[in-house]
Amino acid sequence: MSRKINPLLVYSDDAGNVFDHDCLRALGASGEAIVDILPEEWIPLPEGSRLMRLPGRFPVGRDPETGEIVVLESDDNESIMAVAAFVAPAYTIMYHAVYECSDQASRLPLYAYSAVGWYEGRFYVPAIRIDESIRQDPAEFDMDSVDIAAKTMLSKYPQNRLVRHLVENCALRYGCPAALNYLLNRWEMPLPTSRVCNSNCLGCISLQENTGVCSAQLRIDFTPTAYEIIEIAVDHLKSAPEPVVSFGQGCEGEPLMNADLLINSVKGIRKKTKKGTINLNTNASRPEAVAKLRQNGLDSMRVSLNSTREDYYNRYFRQKGYSFADVLKSIELMKSDGGFVSLNLFVFPGFTDQPDEIESLEKLIDEYHIDMIQWRNLNIDPDWYWETMQPVEQDGIGIAEMIAGIRVKFPELRHGYFNPYLKK
Repeated sequence: MSRKINPLLVYSDDAGNVFDHDCLRALGASGEAIVDILPEEWIPLPEGSRLMRLPGRFPVGRDPETGEIVVLESDDNESIMAVAAFVAPAYTIMYHAVYECSDQASRLPLYAYSAVGWYEGRFYVPAIRIDESIRQDPAEFDMDSVDIAAKTMLSKYPQNRLVRHLVENCALRYGCPAALNYLLNRWEMPLPTSRVCNSNCLGCISLQENTGVCSAQLRIDFTPTAYEIIEIAVDHLKSAPEPVVSFGQGCEGEPLMNADLLINSVKGIRKKTKKGTINLNTNASRPEAVAKLRQNGLDSMRVSLNSTREDYYNRYFRQKGYSFADVLKSIELMKSDGGFVSLNLFVFPGFTDQPDEIESLEKLIDEYHIDMIQWRNLNIDPDWYWETMQPVEQDGIGIAEMIAGIRVKFPELRHGYFNPYLKK
């Protein structure tokens, strides 16, 4: 018989110490609703996850004796605050942390704030492992090997600015798992190219202006040449196991802003090797460019969406010079020429799993023959997102139930977190 997991509420003090409450139970947030998390929805906190204090936010739990929802507030002797978990890659969270904001609560940084609790000596979170790939598991990264590989790469490509960016900025400064994997010559390699973007996304991790939120990382400050891209992409595709090279990274704007550069690079790569998968992470704003990229050897395209409903998409992406119709046209053109299309779906519990949202997503999957959904947690202050979306009042059915239902309706659809290597 399985254990009935019912974790205790956890909270933090000013010094960063985390405590479990003696009786209050942890709860979850689904949009604006406070919910009890089912025992089967809790899993041990995955390795590589982090706990985060939420300044200006009081922890909230349920009294198991009375059923009352209780807010813990600071007193004269102790200042306490809510705690959330930032869950490791490959996991999709099902509920946000529950808290009550004080008057001093400022906007939270760009992370996904999972509920978290304490049970029998360890932390638990409501999440599912959506991708079995180990490519970003912490145990796969030996930093001594990374340091050696970094020196080797800089020596091998002394004039290549893109290599220097990937090594010094992405891998060694930010610890980007994709850049680390590039150094270790395996799996997916990032190819950032663009300094600019034609969206002004609410939760953009590389550019925040006048929002009170810091960018999670800096954008690339130069445009690489086709030669710089081809030189390292070809080497990776020829030598790495299950190799993928991807345009469109967190350290850049929108890669389609450099459409000609990408087309020339893809064409040049495919002249030298047919191996591996060439992928584009994109807002899919330029259909003609997508069609040309596919014609010249682009294998897969991952399209970022917070919603498949145009109104909510516009509220988040705040696009400049393109429409939601352009996004759909890009998907149509990629699929019509035999390309692989993933949706980079920004998961927000209580919004993504609303019945109207699910219906719209399923319609898009069916009409455009989508190949895969990457269920990625939306990194944003939950209150900021909710205030901006202003969704209709619908209860979410639960992220786990949503995914299970889509699996049944679309048995051929792939589910994951990472861009797949496509066997040829």
